[in-house]
Amino acid sequence: MSENSDTNVVSSRIPAAADIGASRRDMLLRGAGFGAAALAMAGGSTSSAAAEPQKMHPPLNMKNNGGGYVVTEDNTMIYYKDWGSGQPVVFSHGWPLQADVWDSQRMFLSQNGFRTIAHDRRGGGRSSQSWDNNNLDTYADDLATVIETLNLKDVILVGHSTGGGEVVRYVARHGSARVAKVVTIGAIPPLMLKTPSNPGGLPLSVFDAIRAGVLADRSQFYKDLSLPFYGANRPGSKVSQGVLESFWLWSMQAGLKGTYDCIQAFSDTDQTEDLKMIDRPMLIIHGSDDQIVPIDDSALISAKRVKNATLKIYQGAPHGLFATNQDELNADLLAFAKA
Repeated sequence: MSENSDTNVVSSRIPAAADIGASRRDMLLRGAGFGAAALAMAGGSTSSAAAEPQKMHPPLNMKNNGGGYVVTEDNTMIYYKDWGSGQPVVFSHGWPLQADVWDSQRMFLSQNGFRTIAHDRRGGGRSSQSWDNNNLDTYADDLATVIETLNLKDVILVGHSTGGGEVVRYVARHGSARVAKVVTIGAIPPLMLKTPSNPGGLPLSVFDAIRAGVLADRSQFYKDLSLPFYGANRPGSKVSQGVLESFWLWSMQAGLKGTYDCIQAFSDTDQTEDLKMIDRPMLIIHGSDDQIVPIDDSALISAKRVKNATLKIYQGAPHGLFATNQDELNADLLAFAKA
């Protein structure tokens, strides 16, 4: 396929990975939040077991306290964090993590005049662990619920890995009326799975092995996965033990069912047509040494299929570059947001 003439390619050599401390979880907020949500939801009548279920309104909206919950069409509770004021930047995280992975980027942007929102995907973190609907369509619809409930406009969407697929699918399903710009980082589009029409993809056996690892001993699997995720298995890596342990902590807070289902969502959802529907400025960032979502069959193809996309390659950077290359990423996000 010939490269779109509107695509700008920028190569950036990044300094050695910087150590960052692991985020600390606010367990009191978690307990208090779900308790308050349960009380709020209990206010309706339950006199008839056969009564039609009704769509619930957000049980919590703690904007002044930095976040809250929204409730989706299928009554799944989605937790979100909300900092700062100004043009909204909405973040979607990768598998099997949660909103806390974005704390560095969100604090930086909020200190520079932006309102930043990040949510825990259904099945993980502080959101409900739904049995059904763990797929990319529903992830995009959940994102729409957050955006519409908070009445966000002129939004800059930022998605990493599976979250990158989520924001692309959001535009495809819900349009770009509320969207100003799109950023994907180490993202899964257009398709990770090897198929006759996608010969450069990864074989099914790779994803079957991930499923088997999660089912057999997910705790050890996540510890092992953190090494290639952050490039800690490369000579000279300076990734801290704290970064690796925070990956394990966030992953273990994701429910097994949602985590398992999401493997299929991120591996064999074809987003070729979704990319063609991006009609806003788009920044595509990817590490050249991404061992989780190889760049050749993801970012390099996506950049050719999105009009006016800018591709920025971080030379030698791994999949988890939001941590290993946080200063460079923060600066790039700010520059793109202000452009």
